[in-house]
Amino acid sequence: MNALTIRGLSVSLGRTPVLHNIDAHIPAGRLTALVGPNGSGKSTLLGSITGVGGARRSGSIHLGTEDVLRMRPRERARRIGVLPQESEPSPPLTVAEMVGLGLATIRPRRWTLESGHGVRRAVDAALHRAGAFELAERMVHTLSGGERQRALLARALVADPEVLVLDEPTNHLDLAHQFDVLDLATKGGHTVIAALHSLDLALQYAQHLLVLQHGKVVAQGKPLHVLDQDLAREVFKVRGQAVPDRFEGRHHFLASPLPTPHDARPQGNEPHGGSGTDKELK
Repeated sequence: MNALTIRGLSVSLGRTPVLHNIDAHIPAGRLTALVGPNGSGKSTLLGSITGVGGARRSGSIHLGTEDVLRMRPRERARRIGVLPQESEPSPPLTVAEMVGLGLATIRPRRWTLESGHGVRRAVDAALHRAGAFELAERMVHTLSGGERQRALLARALVADPEVLVLDEPTNHLDLAHQFDVLDLATKGGHTVIAALHSLDLALQYAQHLLVLQHGKVVAQGKPLHVLDQDLAREVFKVRGQAVPDRFEGRHHFLASPLPTPHDARPQGNEPHGGSGTDKELK
């Protein structure tokens, strides 16, 4: 199992710089939560790891001793599994057939679920690992949101990759399915990097935190050390703090809006003559 090491990564979309000289370490066999405000560059960073998009890039992203940016597409697809953010149109396929598509980019010849080379075994194993085996013969368009995420996770796992890249995997899911997807993604011992909007989920599930702001790394390390009140205020513009969960042994992140000047005014000190409403009624 290899870590991901990012050195001097800068990315531009057209003439617009998006990431600026990123240095980061994604530990092997752990879940790294990638967090930051909207527009901070999270999806661009994940796209650089997976090879998505036509951005101009400089720097390096090493998986072990090999630079991901220089890998052939087939090799990168074999070693890095992807659960994308955007909801794709539902293909007219069964779940098993869709999961099998995860092998298409790494196999040089045509294949079907009935062909040799262990295709069906790989698909069934991925479905089991993603908790989606019972969905194998369902048509993709009949799936609920949670079922669809499990099926897409199976597709990301089917080539048995070293690294899993999850771009906002909990979007549009209810709480139970958010927990379900993150539990499943972390059970296989993969190196996982997941872009998350929820700081609470990041604190509960991640062993490592990477914080982006304006396309730069502003903090990284153990979540409880990184996600303090100062960072919550300066990066996420909220009041927040980590609190222990006495039942699960994890921590939760509690947040509230920053006080405004109006909130800071003393309460109950109305001027003589009554409230503004009383004045208007007179």
